[in-house]
Amino acid sequence: MSDTGRQSFTDKASSAMKPDQQKPMTEQAGDKMKSAADSVSSTMQPESQKSSSQKMGDTLSSNSNENSKSMMDQAKDAVGLGGSNERK
Repeated sequence: MSDTGRQSFTDKASSAMKPDQQKPMTEQAGDKMKSAADSVSSTMQPESQKSSSQKMGDTLSSNSNENSKSMMDQAKDAVGLGGSNERK
């Protein structure tokens, strides 16, 4: 379960499993906005106040605000579901 004020893990997973090519522009924009907001929340919330499940979720989704691909993005690329080779 995600922490209060954070994007739910099921929402992240469902968004990640659908290829960007199959999403309308409005859905892609919404996903990017949700992801950006969750990244800001991740940065603002001290690690000491995160639940164990939230820490694990942040690790999997690479919410460390680095310019590297998340494990989820790497897995999507490996099975051909990645939208591009760049991280946006």
